[in-house]
Amino acid sequence: MTLGATPGEAQSFDAIDAAVRDGIQKGIYPGAVVIIGRRDSLLYARGYGHYTWSPSSPVPLPDSAIWDIASITKIVSTTSVALRLVDQGKLDLEAPVRRYLPRFSGGPKNQVTVRMLLDHTSGLKSYVPFYQKARRSRARAINLLYAQPLVRVPGDSAEYSDLNALILGLVLEKVSGLPLDQLARREVFRPLGMTQTMYRPPASLRRRTVPSGMWRGRPVPGDLNDQNAVAMGGVAGHAGVFSTGMDLARYAAVWLRSGVGPDGEQWVRPETMRRFLVKGPRTGSRLLGWDTPEIDPAAEEPSVFGSLISEAGYGHTGFTGTEIWIDPVRDLFLVFLTNRAFDPRVRESAKELKFVRANLSDAVVRLVPHGCEQELVARC
Repeated sequence: MTLGATPGEAQSFDAIDAAVRDGIQKGIYPGAVVIIGRRDSLLYARGYGHYTWSPSSPVPLPDSAIWDIASITKIVSTTSVALRLVDQGKLDLEAPVRRYLPRFSGGPKNQVTVRMLLDHTSGLKSYVPFYQKARRSRARAINLLYAQPLVRVPGDSAEYSDLNALILGLVLEKVSGLPLDQLARREVFRPLGMTQTMYRPPASLRRRTVPSGMWRGRPVPGDLNDQNAVAMGGVAGHAGVFSTGMDLARYAAVWLRSGVGPDGEQWVRPETMRRFLVKGPRTGSRLLGWDTPEIDPAAEEPSVFGSLISEAGYGHTGFTGTEIWIDPVRDLFLVFLTNRAFDPRVRESAKELKFVRANLSDAVVRLVPHGCEQELVARC
């Protein structure tokens, strides 16, 4: 992608800068990057603040700062690998999980399908801190994962769960015969030109890695914030990927191009991609892997997508303070990366970040109102 023409007057970026800097001033995160783009061009890319609260630490840059993207791993790794394997006819969305993982069986688990792992209707618990018993043993962590019972009827309702992506990661490894990190590199990162996206970044990259946590009062760049992912050896379906803002921008643009990769080749067929962008009758806001806006003006907290994104928009966030969304109606995407989980200076930093995300998202949509469909013009 190339840097495209500014979609409005120069001062129109002021609202974007103000929204991001507001988060720094309030102590929610010390640093951030923002990238705004279309299917074939970048509209804006900028870094803010510093890696840590120390003004002597580096300023994060969109193309070089490496971030622990947390649950966006579910999208750029697990969901995308599943997308590719479905497109290649190697994975069946409607197949029971036990077809691929015989240990995931018995009682209602027999009814859980691959699709249910992706749209979060499997009935698995939302979160289990199994790392406390796993003691950094991947085999023990997997045993604990298989032992988790269902808490809802499969397919009945959606509840976001890390366990879905963890099980899906094991499915993908079984289907392919490869570890998930190698599989993601082969099927997603390499073909999409995401050269700085990886699990378990080497020590040589720590100077460019924005810390997402503290250990004994010191920043720990390159160490995963998610302890369940640590228990899985740093490679898991729900978390563990590190990336740059520019790599995630390349990824978002492929979705706006209906699966056409940066080399002009079809990475995934458009019809396969569309299958992943359809809600089920009981999936709530969930697509396959992705989430969608639920805008309620009466809600106490805003949608992280803001109030102006189109109904066709979709995206995902990460615990460490990361976000990506894509709006095909406006041919627009936003990548917003922060290290909110690093030593926040404000209480309820996750809640406070929602307001920053909402304000930023609306500022981005206002920046390019001419991308709206006719019926959405009034909302822009």
